[in-house]
Amino acid sequence: MRDPRAILITGASGGIGGALARLCKLGGISGDHWPQRRAPLDRASPLDLVIANAGITGGIDGDSEGETLADVQRILKINFGGVCSTVHPVVPAMRRRGRGQLALMSSLAALRGLPYSLAYCASKAALKAYGEALRAWLRPQSIEVSVVLPGFVDTKLAGHVAGPKPLQMTAERAARIIRRRLARNDAHIAFPLLLHWCLRIAAILPPALVDSILTSVKVDIRRYEWASRSE
Repeated sequence: MRDPRAILITGASGGIGGALARLCKLGGISGDHWPQRRAPLDRASPLDLVIANAGITGGIDGDSEGETLADVQRILKINFGGVCSTVHPVVPAMRRRGRGQLALMSSLAALRGLPYSLAYCASKAALKAYGEALRAWLRPQSIEVSVVLPGFVDTKLAGHVAGPKPLQMTAERAARIIRRRLARNDAHIAFPLLLHWCLRIAAILPPALVDSILTSVKVDIRRYEWASRSE
């Protein structure tokens, strides 16, 4: 959609969501509060574009024995469940109007499971598959759906990851890429291109080879910083 007038961005308190809100000259609300405010907001100003962006990081630090079941459930609830809670309330109205656009914030981590960020990769892979299915289902109603797959972006959330961050970019640059490609209605908005292709190739190489490469890289996720933050 080239010129959306009414835009909702969840997780716009910082990171990519905040940069998108500034680029679009908007404020933002937390995804935690969106389900209770959905009907009045859409009636007052029918939404043209919804960017479901709120999420948290998670993974394994150097002193950890792994993710707990509670860790896994929390990440999936926020990263996948939170996006569903944002998207589901707006879909019926968009279908009635026969227009609208949805953007689901996944990650390049959705393309190949990483041994230091198990549940995070799973949550982003679920979003990728969900967004692809949603796009096909809503296509007859002329509703556009894009899955956004960023690589490393310099945000507070990325600051919790201690390790290599190849081709990291600023949140402002990421926001410009997303906005430009949403206007083109790209099904997948994956960037940076080189890292995207590296992970796509990794997904089809022999698993033992890729596993050995990934486990040779030291990465720590600071668990005490798992507070809810926007992407």
